[in-house]
Amino acid sequence: MRMHSSLGITMAVALLSSGLLAACSDSSQQGAAQERDQSVAAAQQKGGEVKSDVRQGVDQLDAQASAMASAQKQMSDDAAITSEVRASLAKDPTLSALNIDVDTLHGKVTLNGSAPDAAAQMRATQLVQAVKGVTAVDNRLVVKNS
Repeated sequence: MRMHSSLGITMAVALLSSGLLAACSDSSQQGAAQERDQSVAAAQQKGGEVKSDVRQGVDQLDAQASAMASAQKQMSDDAAITSEVRASLAKDPTLSALNIDVDTLHGKVTLNGSAPDAAAQMRATQLVQAVKGVTAVDNRLVVKNS
């Protein structure tokens, strides 16, 4: 009977041990599952942050591109105004022979050089004001003394 009871004790210990091992295994699996879930949640959060950063970067690039396009258009408009003013001055018989420097910035036209008389100086201002896109005229033409 002793053998029978020691076999029973051994079996009980074996069953208890396997139960404990199974419990440990379940506990390890639960711990691993929790770690995996936490890692996934952290990765999703990081992904959301990266997505937000990328979206902000794209918005900033869009704003910069719009500003650059606007500046380019303004420069193009100023160049067109300058060309049209030069053509207009060249068509005028009194002003065509004169070397008049024309500069345009944001629609404001500045004239530098000389004019034969006050009437020619005023005529230059009138011709510039008639050009589409001109917002102001700074006539710095100096009237020559005759």
